[in-house]
Amino acid sequence: MIKYGVIGMGDLAEDLLTWKSLYISGRLQKPVRFLVDNWDMAKVNQVNLHAAASTALLLLPSQFSEEDFYAKICGLSYMGDIRMLFAEDKNKVQRIVKGSSKHFHRLYRAPLFHMAAEGILELPRTFGDVRSLIKRDCSPYATKSLVRSLPETILQKMFPYVRIRHNSELLLSSGEASEHVQRAIRSIVRSSSTKQMLSGLLAAGALNSLQYVWKKTMKALRSRAPRKSD
Repeated sequence: MIKYGVIGMGDLAEDLLTWKSLYISGRLQKPVRFLVDNWDMAKVNQVNLHAAASTALLLLPSQFSEEDFYAKICGLSYMGDIRMLFAEDKNKVQRIVKGSSKHFHRLYRAPLFHMAAEGILELPRTFGDVRSLIKRDCSPYATKSLVRSLPETILQKMFPYVRIRHNSELLLSSGEASEHVQRAIRSIVRSSSTKQMLSGLLAAGALNSLQYVWKKTMKALRSRAPRKSD
């Protein structure tokens, strides 16, 4: 699948590093192919991938499958998305992960190995099998380490009055961190998805927009309808 758009390289780098909108950074947390990369954005995106891995770990329980990990990452950019309320397929995240599990593994292998070396998590011998279980340290110390690697916009929304990168005394429980992170992500995505939807409606025109929204809504309703048993 090819999705296209235009963005300035400075804006691209800013979102990858800070998650200002979590729009393009959210897309690049999923497997993509860089056709031309004169600005070394693949390297910049490594920061985005590491932040996505840290965020997913904070939102997951102490034990989870590799597939759960990828699904959590894939779902970050949809948390708070107003389109998910009525016009998106509820199975979208699961479909993306199941169809690209090997690509997700290649994409996040390095961040996971790095975190395992730091003692934040324990990888199984069967690492690479999406059903294999990963264990993470939920102690306040490990949680603080993950929080400190989150992007600037997330930290500002979590702790508007605290310089967390320099405050070694601030310790959070895993549950507290998860709650703060979810609230911050939803705030960012809700704002950016609203702007994207409105700009799309204006660009496409009233009739085309209504037809598009109708098709998306019907698709979403079908995904939410209970399946008939055989």
